[in-house]
Amino acid sequence: MNAMAGTRDAFEARLRRIGAERYHDRHPFHVMLHSGGCSLDQVRAWVVNRFYYQSRIPMKDAAFLSRVEDPALRRAWRSRIEDHDGTETREGGIARWLKLAAAVGLDPDYVASARGVMPATRFAVDAYVRFVRDAPLVPAVAASLTELFAPKIHAERIAGLLEHYDFATPETLAYFRHRLDEAPKDVAFGLGFVLDRAVSPAEQDAAAAALVFKTDVLWAQLDALHAAYVAPGRIPPGAWQPGEGMAS
Repeated sequence: MNAMAGTRDAFEARLRRIGAERYHDRHPFHVMLHSGGCSLDQVRAWVVNRFYYQSRIPMKDAAFLSRVEDPALRRAWRSRIEDHDGTETREGGIARWLKLAAAVGLDPDYVASARGVMPATRFAVDAYVRFVRDAPLVPAVAASLTELFAPKIHAERIAGLLEHYDFATPETLAYFRHRLDEAPKDVAFGLGFVLDRAVSPAEQDAAAAALVFKTDVLWAQLDALHAAYVAPGRIPPGAWQPGEGMAS
């Protein structure tokens, strides 16, 4: 193995270490959720707030594409938008998430309006969109590499929700099942892009910092969710209140 290959392998190991140490599968709220420890209202709060993140992913990807001059990169990246927005013939992740919202008793139109989203969720997600819009291309792509760790959390979530919650069925959890197929494709491209282009120590530091930033975005959302709906249970003004936005 030559020196460059060793450097590349070490850099990939560094990125994977960030996920092992900082990914939000370790957060107490997810531990509660996957083990059946959440009340239905706590699940609803998660669904309401997580929708805001889901809805902004295609906007983030569109902002990224608007800066890309390479047609090959644009072709490779634009499938991410279709995965979430869907097409005329294929349902996307946003529609699947709204099916989950309906399954837990929420009005999908209320969830889609984002009226009940916590301020902290908005700040964290909007910061991610701005980062991808404004950062150099390699760090912007590196921020998406939390997808390296997503299949594990999706598999755990599917198993945990099916075991512990009556609303969980293969149909209502379709968002997560589809991401098991979509995320590896995105990861393969994104990881290769970053490893190929972040060669110098400074470039690798910038890419690693972008991935750390993204794990912070995900962690911050769950910190806010836990504080509002678990302990101390201080729901901020304007955020979803139990009983609000329910399906009629």
